[in-house]
Amino acid sequence: MTFVDLTADRLARGVTDLLAPQVLVIAMPPAIGLLAQGWAGAAWGLVASALCGGVPAAVIAAGVRSGRLDSHHIVDRARRPGPLLAAVAGVLGALVLLAWLGAPLLLMAVVTAMLAALAVTVPVTLRWKISFHAAVCAGTVVVLAYVLPAAPVLSAGAAVVALVCWARVRLTHHTPAQVAVGAAVGALVTWATLTAFGVD
Repeated sequence: MTFVDLTADRLARGVTDLLAPQVLVIAMPPAIGLLAQGWAGAAWGLVASALCGGVPAAVIAAGVRSGRLDSHHIVDRARRPGPLLAAVAGVLGALVLLAWLGAPLLLMAVVTAMLAALAVTVPVTLRWKISFHAAVCAGTVVVLAYVLPAAPVLSAGAAVVALVCWARVRLTHHTPAQVAVGAAVGALVTWATLTAFGVD
């Protein structure tokens, strides 16, 4: 293997780890809350992070430690249902708690978008290995475009999503079709959900 190949593989692994779904799902809600409503919004976001990201991350970590999962990226599609059900449970729990506590509309919309994306991607991944990395990254870009100047966020975000897609294909964890469909689903479902909530 050449130096260029080794460098490309190292970069792909770094991108895959840095922009993993659980990382984005944990980091995004408090960041969005902070940008939209200051420290109070960030506090609401931390509640969402703990349930939407923390619960599935803990399940995945336990699975990796026990040897039931190959890695925290769950490369083996057959091993995905358990962690994905944990993610669904965490997001549902977050929605119920946030609604009960009277969370801001934007945060409710973001968590609902997570649930809607799972409703599409979970059934698909049972038969075809759609990319969750691409879906979550694209959805994150759409959410950021609602709280920051949209044009530069979408331009830079498109480049980041493309980088994530390249990394997943480079590591042979997905095909080009799987990352393209994942990105499209993440972006469209998130946009549709935020629009339905009337977030502007």
